[in-house]
Amino acid sequence: MQIAINNLQEINEAARKFIQEMGNNKVFAFYGSMGAGKTTFIKAICEEMGVTETVSSPTFAIINEYRDKKSRPIFHFDFYRINKLEEAFDFGYEDYFYSGNLCFIEWPELVESILPDTAVKIAIRVTDEGGRIVEKQ
Repeated sequence: MQIAINNLQEINEAARKFIQEMGNNKVFAFYGSMGAGKTTFIKAICEEMGVTETVSSPTFAIINEYRDKKSRPIFHFDFYRINKLEEAFDFGYEDYFYSGNLCFIEWPELVESILPDTAVKIAIRVTDEGGRIVEKQ
């Protein structure tokens, strides 16, 4: 899977393509540099899935929970601010990662050793022209 986003106006179309490619996978780890657009892309995915709550980075809360149009939970993680892996154990990451519900993870590098084997690794990179490329690693 490789999805090009040339400008912000194309992000919802890109999110729809991503959703079509998700298959039965539930855990998605989003890799990318600061400012690459991880949160913005996850927000677009959630909007396309019918989330009506405000989708924002859970940088300080570590996890946000949203509901899709069928009222199923979607968990959105941001591990940027954790200092040690034990913090993920403290909030019970297994209950989320293995719940069978969608999990979108930002900064997964910090918890890679506890990601499920089935986690889909997604890279978001900035192009020279300022667009984004979203691709499965």
